[in-house]
Amino acid sequence: MIKLGDTRTYVKHVTAADFARFEDGLVHAVCSTFSLAQAAEWAGRLFVLEMKAEDEEGIGISLTINHKSPAFEGEDVELVATLKKQEGNKVICSFTAKVGERLVAEGETGQKILKKEKLAKILAPKKV
Repeated sequence: MIKLGDTRTYVKHVTAADFARFEDGLVHAVCSTFSLAQAAEWAGRLFVLEMKAEDEEGIGISLTINHKSPAFEGEDVELVATLKKQEGNKVICSFTAKVGERLVAEGETGQKILKKEKLAKILAPKKV
């Protein structure tokens, strides 16, 4: 039984694919905020995977991330998601991302569990 305060952990190994890049090229040779955000969503999704039924799927609804320090290529970032709130089909987690004792990022993710059929209708392209 999952309860408030429970945690799930995901370890993200930083590679060059995680570096901050835009159309104009490499910005920084460290883990990007975008890559950390994706890893944070995965850490929160670990709860969704346990909660959802076979005919359901999760979808992201919110994300806040405060990037505090760099994570370098070759480092392992440990993301710990803590179940903060569950209201109906909404799952809200706070998270920390650390390399050893160094805080890399913290924030919150929100996901919603929906029936796959309903989600398919929501995500279907609209005809104009």
